Amino acid sequence: MALLRSLNKLVRLNPKIVNLKCARTLSSEASGEKPPDSKLGGYAQAFEKFETLKTEESKEPPQTFASLLRNSKFVDLGDPEGKVVTGKIFHVVDDDLYIDFGWKFHCVCPRPKKNAGEYVRGTRVRLLIKQLELSSKFLGYEKDVTLLEADCVLLGLVQDRSKNIQ
Repeated sequence: MALLRSLNKLVRLNPKIVNLKCARTLSSEASGEKPPDSKLGGYAQAFEKFETLKTEESKEPPQTFASLLRNSKFVDLGDPEGKVVTGKIFHVVDDDLYIDFGWKFHCVCPRPKKNAGEYVRGTRVRLLIKQLELSSKFLGYEKDVTLLEADCVLLGLVQDRSKNIQ
């Protein structure tokens, strides 16, 4: 609103200057020219730069979703159930270890009795994946309800090979 007031005041004080500048701007827009004394701002420069990139044709033909999925590294992993993976303990509550192994959900494993002091936050461990998502039907529900956890078996600590070489 303040901008409109100041513009209105400017037009009342100097109508010839405002009309002349408007006429120059309109004529340069109609002819496609840029006003000679104006410099482009940062946004305008970036816009022009990326407009030229948009007009260039990409050399690769567009791929379908099915072909992208079929050729993805995620599908190359295969069925993760039954595989041994490494994970990292991110939280410890009493004797429960919360372990992130890079999939949709984390797993919760009991702390082993042997070498229990070595299983602390940040420790890398080996896991056997049984199920990626625990879900079950509960008391009268017709749909499966997820527990937001994976079912894994803790196999032990990840051995640091550099320490064993002597």
